[in-house]
Amino acid sequence: VSAMAQDHGTKDEAKSLTNAALAHIKKVGNAQAFKDFTTDKANWNKKDLYVFAMDAKGVTLAHGANEKLVGKNMMELKDQKGKMFVREITDLAAAKGEGWVDYDWAHPVTKKIEGKSTYVKRIPGFDGSVSVGTYR
Repeated sequence: VSAMAQDHGTKDEAKSLTNAALAHIKKVGNAQAFKDFTTDKANWNKKDLYVFAMDAKGVTLAHGANEKLVGKNMMELKDQKGKMFVREITDLAAAKGEGWVDYDWAHPVTKKIEGKSTYVKRIPGFDGSVSVGTYR
Protein backbone atom coordinates (compact mmCIF):
# COMPACT_ATOMS: atom_id res chain seq x y z
CA VAL A 1 0.00 0.00 0.00
CA SER A 2 1.41 3.37 -0.98
CA ALA A 3 1.99 6.11 1.57
CA MET A 4 -0.59 8.26 -0.24
CA ALA A 5 -3.26 5.56 0.11
CA GLN A 6 -2.55 5.34 3.85
CA ASP A 7 -3.10 9.11 4.16
CA HIS A 8 -6.39 9.02 2.20
CA GLY A 9 -9.57 8.20 4.06
CA THR A 10 -11.98 5.72 2.45
CA LYS A 11 -15.70 6.07 1.79
CA ASP A 12 -16.36 3.69 4.69
CA GLU A 13 -14.20 5.82 6.99
CA ALA A 14 -16.01 9.00 5.84
CA LYS A 15 -19.38 7.41 6.56
CA SER A 16 -18.18 6.15 9.95
CA LEU A 17 -16.83 9.59 10.95
CA THR A 18 -20.13 11.21 9.87
CA ASN A 19 -22.07 8.79 12.07
CA ALA A 20 -19.67 9.44 14.98
CA ALA A 21 -20.24 13.18 14.47
CA LEU A 22 -24.02 12.69 14.69
CA ALA A 23 -23.59 10.70 17.91
CA HIS A 24 -21.43 13.54 19.29
CA ILE A 25 -24.11 16.11 18.37
CA LYS A 26 -26.72 14.02 20.20
CA LYS A 27 -24.44 13.77 23.26
CA VAL A 28 -23.19 17.39 23.64
CA GLY A 29 -25.64 19.45 21.56
CA ASN A 30 -25.22 21.35 18.29
CA ALA A 31 -23.21 24.37 19.48
CA GLN A 32 -20.58 22.39 21.39
CA ALA A 33 -20.31 19.73 18.68
CA PHE A 34 -19.84 22.33 15.92
CA LYS A 35 -17.07 23.95 17.98
CA ASP A 36 -15.43 20.56 18.55
CA PHE A 37 -15.55 19.63 14.85
CA THR A 38 -13.80 22.90 13.99
CA THR A 39 -11.15 22.97 16.72
CA ASP A 40 -10.58 19.43 18.06
CA LYS A 41 -8.36 18.08 15.28
CA ALA A 42 -7.18 15.08 17.34
CA ASN A 43 -10.67 13.62 17.52
CA TRP A 44 -12.38 14.92 14.38
CA ASN A 45 -9.68 14.93 11.68
CA LYS A 46 -8.62 11.45 10.53
CA LYS A 47 -6.07 11.13 7.71
CA ASP A 48 -7.42 13.66 5.14
CA LEU A 49 -10.99 13.39 6.47
CA TYR A 50 -12.63 16.18 8.45
CA VAL A 51 -16.15 16.98 9.62
CA PHE A 52 -18.11 19.95 8.37
CA ALA A 53 -21.65 21.05 9.11
CA MET A 54 -24.06 23.44 7.38
CA ASP A 55 -27.52 24.72 7.94
CA ALA A 56 -30.21 24.37 5.28
CA LYS A 57 -29.38 27.84 3.91
CA GLY A 58 -25.76 26.81 3.17
CA VAL A 59 -24.13 28.60 6.12
CA THR A 60 -21.06 26.74 7.39
CA LEU A 61 -21.50 25.90 11.08
CA ALA A 62 -18.34 23.82 11.53
CA HIS A 63 -15.32 23.07 9.34
CA GLY A 64 -12.45 20.85 10.43
CA ALA A 65 -10.08 21.97 7.68
CA ASN A 66 -10.73 25.71 7.42
CA GLU A 67 -12.02 27.61 10.45
CA LYS A 68 -12.38 30.77 8.34
CA LEU A 69 -15.36 29.22 6.51
CA VAL A 70 -17.45 29.05 9.71
CA GLY A 71 -20.30 31.57 9.54
CA LYS A 72 -20.03 32.01 5.77
CA ASN A 73 -22.90 31.28 3.43
CA MET A 74 -21.54 28.89 0.80
CA MET A 75 -24.82 28.19 -1.05
CA GLU A 76 -23.69 29.75 -4.34
CA LEU A 77 -20.21 28.18 -4.24
CA LYS A 78 -19.27 26.23 -7.37
CA ASP A 79 -16.48 23.73 -7.89
CA GLN A 80 -13.95 23.96 -10.74
CA LYS A 81 -16.50 22.50 -13.18
CA GLY A 82 -19.29 24.88 -12.17
CA LYS A 83 -21.20 22.39 -10.01
CA MET A 84 -23.16 24.03 -7.19
CA PHE A 85 -22.27 21.31 -4.72
CA VAL A 86 -23.32 23.12 -1.53
CA ARG A 87 -26.83 23.46 -2.94
CA GLU A 88 -26.70 19.75 -3.80
CA ILE A 89 -25.58 18.89 -0.24
CA THR A 90 -28.38 20.93 1.37
CA ASP A 91 -30.99 19.62 -1.12
CA LEU A 92 -29.91 16.01 -0.52
CA ALA A 93 -30.09 16.40 3.27
CA ALA A 94 -33.56 17.96 3.05
CA ALA A 95 -34.99 15.49 0.50
CA LYS A 96 -33.41 12.15 1.38
CA GLY A 97 -31.77 12.64 4.77
CA GLU A 98 -28.47 11.11 3.68
CA GLY A 99 -26.35 10.20 0.69
CA TRP A 100 -23.26 11.02 -1.36
CA VAL A 101 -22.39 14.17 -3.33
CA ASP A 102 -19.46 14.22 -5.80
CA TYR A 103 -17.55 17.41 -6.67
CA ASP A 104 -14.04 18.83 -6.96
CA TRP A 105 -12.35 20.51 -3.97
CA ALA A 106 -8.89 21.54 -2.78
CA HIS A 107 -7.17 18.81 -0.78
CA PRO A 108 -6.33 20.15 2.72
CA VAL A 109 -2.74 18.85 2.56
CA THR A 110 -1.68 19.12 -1.10
CA LYS A 111 -3.92 22.18 -1.85
CA LYS A 112 -4.51 20.59 -5.30
CA ILE A 113 -8.03 20.35 -6.70
CA GLU A 114 -9.14 16.72 -6.50
CA GLY A 115 -12.34 14.75 -6.95
CA LYS A 116 -14.21 14.40 -3.69
CA SER A 117 -17.15 12.26 -2.55
CA THR A 118 -18.91 13.62 0.53
CA TYR A 119 -21.25 11.65 2.74
CA VAL A 120 -24.08 13.90 3.95
CA LYS A 121 -26.47 13.21 6.80
CA ARG A 122 -29.30 15.40 8.07
CA ILE A 123 -29.04 16.32 11.77
CA PRO A 124 -32.21 15.07 13.50
CA GLY A 125 -34.33 17.88 14.94
CA PHE A 126 -32.22 20.54 13.21
CA ASP A 127 -32.45 22.19 9.79
CA GLY A 128 -28.96 21.24 8.66
CA SER A 129 -26.49 18.47 7.98
CA VAL A 130 -23.13 17.07 8.95
CA SER A 131 -20.74 15.69 6.35
CA VAL A 132 -17.35 14.08 5.78
CA GLY A 133 -15.77 13.82 2.36
CA THR A 134 -13.13 11.52 0.95
CA TYR A 135 -10.81 12.41 -1.91
CA ARG A 136 -11.02 10.04 -4.88
